[in-house]
Amino acid sequence: MSLADPLLRVVLTGAYQLMKAGWFLRRPNVSGAHAVALTPERKLILVKLRYAYGWRPPGGGRSAGESPEQAALRELREEIGMTAHGRVRLACELERDIDYRHDLQSVLIVEDVLYSPPRWSWEVERIIEVPIDDLPRDMSPIARVWIDAVKDRL
Repeated sequence: MSLADPLLRVVLTGAYQLMKAGWFLRRPNVSGAHAVALTPERKLILVKLRYAYGWRPPGGGRSAGESPEQAALRELREEIGMTAHGRVRLACELERDIDYRHDLQSVLIVEDVLYSPPRWSWEVERIIEVPIDDLPRDMSPIARVWIDAVKDRL
């Protein structure tokens, strides 16, 4: 971690909060997709974004015409450097009323994920693998809801 990382976190967090408040850029209403990504050893892959609180599954917004599966796999490639994966299945769809500009959030289970983390990313600060029953205390609240909702499907 370089000296610039803490400063970058402050700047990106501030910009993200301003965007959420609609101060300078209004994000369009889009659906998103997140991947409950499991390694071949059945560990959960989580990311910590530079601009948002807590650990969470990789994911983000979907482009127009992009399926939840396509979006989740794209986000895995972008955020963790996914190089291969096994079975992909829709875990559930959860209604969201959290202020993140998503009306409906698709959560997918992606098994046997192999990846090579990028050396550095503007978006992702860290990547970890954890047992599904030993989640970090500082999880994003919505991420904890998603994981609890899909645990019985893993």
